[in-house]
Amino acid sequence: MAPSNRSALLTRTHRVLKKHFKVVPPPSDRPLLEQLLFACCLENARYEPAEQAFAALAKGFFDWNEVRVSTVKELAEVVNMLPDPAAAAHNLKRVLQSAFEATYSFDLESLKKQNLGQAIARLKKFEGSTPFVVSYVVQAALGGHSIPLDRGALEVLAIVGAATDAEVTSAEVAGLERAIAKNKGVEFGSLLHQMAAELVASPYSPTVHKLLLEIAPDAKARLPKRHAKKAPPAPPPPPPAPVAAPQKSGPTPQKPGKADAAKHEPAKKSPEKEREKDKAHAHGKKPHPQPEKKKPVLSKPAPGKAKPVGGRKSVAGGLAKRKPR
Repeated sequence: MAPSNRSALLTRTHRVLKKHFKVVPPPSDRPLLEQLLFACCLENARYEPAEQAFAALAKGFFDWNEVRVSTVKELAEVVNMLPDPAAAAHNLKRVLQSAFEATYSFDLESLKKQNLGQAIARLKKFEGSTPFVVSYVVQAALGGHSIPLDRGALEVLAIVGAATDAEVTSAEVAGLERAIAKNKGVEFGSLLHQMAAELVASPYSPTVHKLLLEIAPDAKARLPKRHAKKAPPAPPPPPPAPVAAPQKSGPTPQKPGKADAAKHEPAKKSPEKEREKDKAHAHGKKPHPQPEKKKPVLSKPAPGKAKPVGGRKSVAGGLAKRKPR
């Protein structure tokens, strides 16, 4: 963007914002450390809740050292009226810790006696001091010319076309302090911050969009838009029914019958032998084995002779041996 176009656009922005907002100058009686802490509360917030948060910190704790040693969760509960209490509490705690480590106290008034460049360099080294916080302290406490730009202010300048995407990322808008005179710096910074706080609080508000279009009629395509809600994913299809395994053809196995079971049973002993064993164990003697009865062996008849019946010779055989008379 050409410098002349940017300068004209910033001048128009100042004129339009002055019709809708009133200037809120920073209090001049606050010490530099308190201006630093108030800037942590004011970033991306309206003036009224920022003042409430700062008052709650000053009255709810014994001193700033108690705030320093408190947890972020405890501080966030105290400044819960801010749009991002956790971020503000985190920056507050880190700024107080850095100030204490630098001076072993909570007095930073010596920075006012230093050169403006040196004071800015020291403030930037404080953990938790964002570009907005440093610019606010430079403007409100050190008497320098710097326009505080938080996330909301950068978005406003980008929507109206006064800042590029790269400048929004770096949080520095080239030529801003040259386009806005120093005697108008506090006024422009306050008006721009109020517009930015409204955008952060209600980015889709028709009133906010109307005001932005009043500054830049061609900014309609750059206005914040609601993202369409994604349709819920379709439920997964039901799992397929299990398929029964095919039955194998063949003979059906049969249960073992009594005959097969008898083959595997041990042979039973006779009751007579069992009684003899019991008697022998009772008298401490070994049972005498009973002789087995031998079966009678029959003599085999000679070949050619008839087998006698009942152990007698046949009558026919005896008659055959007699001689004839």
